[in-house]
Amino acid sequence: MVTPGAGDPCEELDVLVVGAGLSGIGAAARLERDRPGQRYCLMEARGALGGTWDLFRYPGIRGDSDMFTLGYPFRPWDGDVSIADGPSILRYLRETAEEYRVDRHIRYHHEVESAEWSTAAARWTVHVVRTDTGERSQVTCRFLFMCTGYYRYDQGHRPCLPGEERFGGRLVHPQHWPEDLDYAGKRVVVIGSGATAITLVPAMARTAGHVTMLQRSPTYVISLPARDRLAARLQRRLPPRAAYHLVRWRNIAASSTFYRLSRRRPELVKRLIRSGVRRQLPAGFDLSHFTPRYDPWDQRLCVVPDGDLFGAIREGRAAVVTDRIATLDETGITLEPGEHLDADIIVTATGLQLLPVGGIRLTVDGQPVEVHERVAYKAMMLAGVPNAAFTIGYTNASWTLKADLVAGYVCRLLRHLDETGTRQVTPLAPDPSEPTGPFLDLTAGYVQRSLDRLPRQGSRAPWRIHQDYLRDLAIYRRAPIEDAGIRFSNPAPAPAPAPGRAPAPAPGLQSGHGAGAPVGPRPRGATGRLSRRRSGFAGYAGYAGLRSPQALGAAWLPRRWVRSLEVGAPRGQIGLESPELPAPAAGGGANRSG
Repeated sequence: MVTPGAGDPCEELDVLVVGAGLSGIGAAARLERDRPGQRYCLMEARGALGGTWDLFRYPGIRGDSDMFTLGYPFRPWDGDVSIADGPSILRYLRETAEEYRVDRHIRYHHEVESAEWSTAAARWTVHVVRTDTGERSQVTCRFLFMCTGYYRYDQGHRPCLPGEERFGGRLVHPQHWPEDLDYAGKRVVVIGSGATAITLVPAMARTAGHVTMLQRSPTYVISLPARDRLAARLQRRLPPRAAYHLVRWRNIAASSTFYRLSRRRPELVKRLIRSGVRRQLPAGFDLSHFTPRYDPWDQRLCVVPDGDLFGAIREGRAAVVTDRIATLDETGITLEPGEHLDADIIVTATGLQLLPVGGIRLTVDGQPVEVHERVAYKAMMLAGVPNAAFTIGYTNASWTLKADLVAGYVCRLLRHLDETGTRQVTPLAPDPSEPTGPFLDLTAGYVQRSLDRLPRQGSRAPWRIHQDYLRDLAIYRRAPIEDAGIRFSNPAPAPAPAPGRAPAPAPGLQSGHGAGAPVGPRPRGATGRLSRRRSGFAGYAGYAGLRSPQALGAAWLPRRWVRSLEVGAPRGQIGLESPELPAPAAGGGANRSG
């Protein structure tokens, strides 16, 4: 599964995927499914795949979205557990990478530092450093796909606490959880009120002496069942894939409806959430600790499976305090009103630091790209930056819903480049007179601290960000590729033919076809049947993967005969084999290792 190795300085790729987390593995699996034969690799700065789900090791780590939408649409989540723990999510990612042979393309300890686009060459030159040895190398690629998430992996947000140098216990940040931390029987204070804090408190309360969640302001918290009863019933009666998609669409519809109701009728939703919280807390509990000052979905809602946080409070193992810190001392925290919280361990669940495009320095034809000055096209590309995309998931739904739409759209872009004989796709900025706004519309502190680093969004499509999966589904999957916000250009130059030889097709994104090459009948759908498009002999043969004289002759058969041919191996290869010619390696990628 592990295939590290320094890239050859002259290595040429079709697609470079940066990051082997939830987004990167999904993007690579989409390439395997939708664009077979692409020369691609994933570069991962860490020594393991999984991203967030391998990095975070704090107690109770779990997803904050249901697994039927956090999972990939092409690989069903097996089981009825809806809110899964971190190890289960990591297992799912590893199995997906293995099933789709993505793991053979991952290069661990490879950190992408910078990338330089050349219009003349229509390629990115990507500079890479080995995080384990310091060795430097470079590769080139036709398309750069940055699946790095949106926060810094090496450090979280850690404000300086007054008097922390005097504290006699241990100070811990969840992003860097120490393996040797023993909190059994200890007094713990968790500073924060977001998803991490709400996960930590009930998990640590199982063995700690007592856990206090100290928050500056409350967060909306809702309880959902850890197991999905509908999923369990459907899985007993239907094939796994059918059951998975029914539950997935039920959850998409429910979350979309709840979000829209929250924006249109915030007071009603406040009452509903407050009523649910009241039912799960002991009589006389001060509900102000769970009553935020903002409207629902101005910040993300936090989900607690089976109300585990409320259960810990009912049983007296945990408490919630809403106040400000005056100072730390030798034995704990003194609050501004003078109250003292005794603590042996203080956990600073104070949030993340956002980092757009993974901190990669981008240059286009010698001009540095300032990400915060660019407008995002369809929330996935930067105006004026060719052949590059990034992934940032939804703030009001599962990250994967958006990530998979973006990955599918990148495959559509690659296909369109092939079909139009162009080498470059460049997003355009809206008219300078049009207003722009922040990329994310959340008021959460970790977002507000970093808005000046993120790109901007426009006031209308295709530069407007909707945070609406159902609307985006039409935009990314069905809307025409060419619109007012994007330009395809830079046709591949035709090479001069050798004396006495026919002109060779120009190199494209894939050997034998692509930008500037004759485009022949294309595989269509899972069956691999061919379109009705006519083409030149060489273009047809190169595209379809025909590899014998008899198979090449099939290009001239009547269309109705050609369309009836069955696929013999991977999608895109017609099943006419020649015993004297070896078959290509499984999967077709020139960059496979292992």
